[in-house]
Amino acid sequence: MTEFGHLLETFAVNEVLKQGSWIDESLRYGHYRTSDGHEVDLVIEHHDGRCFAIEIKAGATYRPDDLRGLTRLRDKLGATFTCGILLYLGERGAHVDDRLYVLPLDQLWS
Repeated sequence: MTEFGHLLETFAVNEVLKQGSWIDESLRYGHYRTSDGHEVDLVIEHHDGRCFAIEIKAGATYRPDDLRGLTRLRDKLGATFTCGILLYLGERGAHVDDRLYVLPLDQLWS
């Protein structure tokens, strides 16, 4: 990952944490990483066990492989996995698979 990629990931995660502090819900934050290289940058767990996951990419395009960590986490958690979002620097959002979405990063402020 490039220095810009690390910076963007840190910025986006901090923005989500900031916005998460605005609600009156008990949320836990973490990340997901497996020994074989699958990872998700931010996993948000609601007090009732539901999980929401976010992956951040510094590119203006995405590949299906960019969703592999989200897919792996969704399959592992089953029904408790609410949705996964890949945030990227592109301009178009899309529903790409069961409970998996791709959104432009600027949607954090929309």
